[in-house]
Amino acid sequence: MSMATRTDTQSPVLHVADSHDLIRVHGARVNNLKDVSIEIPKRRLTVFTGVSGSGKSSLVFGTIAAESQRLINETYSAFVQGFMPTLARPEVDVLEGLTTAILVDQQRMGADPRSTVGTATDTNAMLRILFSRLGQPHIGPPSAYAFNVPSVRASGAITVERGAKKAVKATFNRTGGMCPRCEGRGTVSDIDLTQLYDDSKSLNEGALTIPGYSMDGWYGRIFGGCGFFDPDKPIRKFTKKELHDLLHKEPTKIKVDGINLTYEGLIPKIQKSMLSKDIDALQPHVRAFVERAMTFTVCPECDGTRLSEGARSSKIEGLSIADACATQISDLADWVRGLDEPSVAPLLGALLGTLDSFVEIGLGYLSLDRPAGTLSGGEAQRVKMIRHLGSSLTDTTYVFDEPTAGLHPHDIQRMNDLLLRLRDKGNTVLVVEHKPETIAIADHVVDLGPGAGTAGGTVCFEGTVEGLRAGGTVTGRHFDDRAAVKETVRKPTGALEIRGATANNLKGVDVDIPLGVLAVVTGVAGSGKSSLVHGSIPAGEGVVSVDQSAIRGSRRSNPATYTGLLDPIRKAFAKANGVKPALFSANSEGACPTCNGAGVIYTDLAMMAGVASTCEECEGKRFQAAVLDHHLGGRDISEVLAMSVTEAEEFFGAGEAHTPAAHRVLGRLADVGLGYLTIGQPLTTLSGGERQRLKLATHMAAKGGDRFVYVLDEPTTGLHLADVEQLLGLLDRLVDSGKSVIVIEHHQAVMAHADWIIDLGPGAGHDGGRIVFEGTPADLVAARSTLTGEHLAAYVGA
Repeated sequence: MSMATRTDTQSPVLHVADSHDLIRVHGARVNNLKDVSIEIPKRRLTVFTGVSGSGKSSLVFGTIAAESQRLINETYSAFVQGFMPTLARPEVDVLEGLTTAILVDQQRMGADPRSTVGTATDTNAMLRILFSRLGQPHIGPPSAYAFNVPSVRASGAITVERGAKKAVKATFNRTGGMCPRCEGRGTVSDIDLTQLYDDSKSLNEGALTIPGYSMDGWYGRIFGGCGFFDPDKPIRKFTKKELHDLLHKEPTKIKVDGINLTYEGLIPKIQKSMLSKDIDALQPHVRAFVERAMTFTVCPECDGTRLSEGARSSKIEGLSIADACATQISDLADWVRGLDEPSVAPLLGALLGTLDSFVEIGLGYLSLDRPAGTLSGGEAQRVKMIRHLGSSLTDTTYVFDEPTAGLHPHDIQRMNDLLLRLRDKGNTVLVVEHKPETIAIADHVVDLGPGAGTAGGTVCFEGTVEGLRAGGTVTGRHFDDRAAVKETVRKPTGALEIRGATANNLKGVDVDIPLGVLAVVTGVAGSGKSSLVHGSIPAGEGVVSVDQSAIRGSRRSNPATYTGLLDPIRKAFAKANGVKPALFSANSEGACPTCNGAGVIYTDLAMMAGVASTCEECEGKRFQAAVLDHHLGGRDISEVLAMSVTEAEEFFGAGEAHTPAAHRVLGRLADVGLGYLTIGQPLTTLSGGERQRLKLATHMAAKGGDRFVYVLDEPTTGLHLADVEQLLGLLDRLVDSGKSVIVIEHHQAVMAHADWIIDLGPGAGHDGGRIVFEGTPADLVAARSTLTGEHLAAYVGA
């Protein structure tokens, strides 16, 4: 009854607490934003669009999400805040109506070797409880099924307090499920001894092939003076004891030429100095050595399941937990559906809900034991979404960065449904996106532009999707663009033959990929495209694979250093001013002494993400003040590094600063659609699509033979509809110059533009892995025999 009386007495006037239904941004100036002011409706789906580099991320991530994060951090106690990075307030005049922001981005998930899809989504935890209740034979608590928990046995007095009684136990056991041999990693590492030394030579003849271990330095003295073996005897003639001393001897004090030293075997020494370090942090020649010398093999004891024998022996209806984790998620969901056990009904319900959302989101083809570090950016983002779908939070702001990356048009529909489901729970959903299929479902659209970099940063349009279509903005004009299928296709000059490919889910695929043309490999997410292209095309002679993985380099690397653009620029400055080129390098003589030329000072916070603050002496310019007195064409070096590619191309193209070598590199960067990047922007701030296009520009400069095969993995990621045309033009130019281009792609414009299409499917995971179509795009549209064919036919309006 109380409900009824309540509704009767409620006034028809809106409660003042419900009137705050907008997020207001006034005067945002982060990065290239030019005093942007917008109002975003709450509890609605808002899509931000615009050409690459127009300022979408600066507005959504750099302003709205960053400020929300900063305000939340300020609610913690002063003690906790002492351990947290002090986030600078974004440059914005007014921000009102913010709610807690949850970022779901495409950063790869932690590459900890023990992190799997199951552990990252709590599915594993639910399975462990299930097995500890129902598994036969019963082997212990849930931890006994966890490959991250080692078994522990300890003896000695342990006091256990139970009420008033104190019991003293003599032993203590904890059963964990970690395989003792590989420590829950599933692989064991061996060292390939042939990579450490050449056994036909003696030590003095330079038998050791480990970088840095030459006989001229200290190591020579130690090996020569230790007396454990003869340095002039070839290694293959060593006795067992001598070989053991060379490779495995524990640290032993020795005296050489009156100096006290420690001798240690080679293997423990390189274990400490090279193998235990993060491989990406090593110098290139050391990294190459480690990659050669370390061989990883499947752990012989647990057969790669990471679990101890006990954990593998306990089963439910014939399945052990290892089998359950290795099963494709869509099949595991069916198995859980078949378990009828009233005692764990709520748990089964929750587990099934999570597994079903994997299938819904188009990840049903993964298995729970898939290492999290091997997921692509789009997959990682969707795995993170699973966590939020089950969340009971409402009235939060979810921020998505291109959620359709890596999705086939067939899967985009499902992704749209999920975004709408999050909105309907009462959340504000902000999406940065280029695909028209996702822009179409928005309640509100914000289009930034009109150009990229300094030519962008303003709001061109704000309103509904219909309004955007009718508006004259770049996005509006290109919104209904539909590429036509090519009338004539190029004739192949040869073929790459793949026979019996079985990587991952491929079912013995035989296919000829035509060379000398633009070949597109497509199919739904998880159908085996990457397995076919990366797994079967040997990345050897003449094959250049350009993917979106992180570029190996430090925070100091930027497009200018990566593409070799900086050398001609430094030389031009040096020549114009009569000084040496090293002055114009922020990594050598010209560096600001306070920040060592990094422009920022990093404070490492051990337990949390480090924090960077701009260097106060050089104000982030990275150079000594004296260096900035030298000019070229009226600009100093820091001003040149702050230019965008387009600006710099003009600057070095003519006039006093005319530098043909620099101009050529800049021309290639503009060709791949990176005209808006500043040439001194750190590589760590680039998106996956930008990194891929930067690598492509660098490879295009390589003087290769005619048999150059470029393999591109979704080059349209992060490209606006208007930029896709430019990319297609570039691919055409590559093919016309005699190169072969193989593209893994879901974008219909690229498919329509192809000379040859290879479609994989019909489904994902074990329902995929077969070739369902090979031929020209026109034939695919005419046949409409596959999911891709139907979507492409609808796209070109056939």
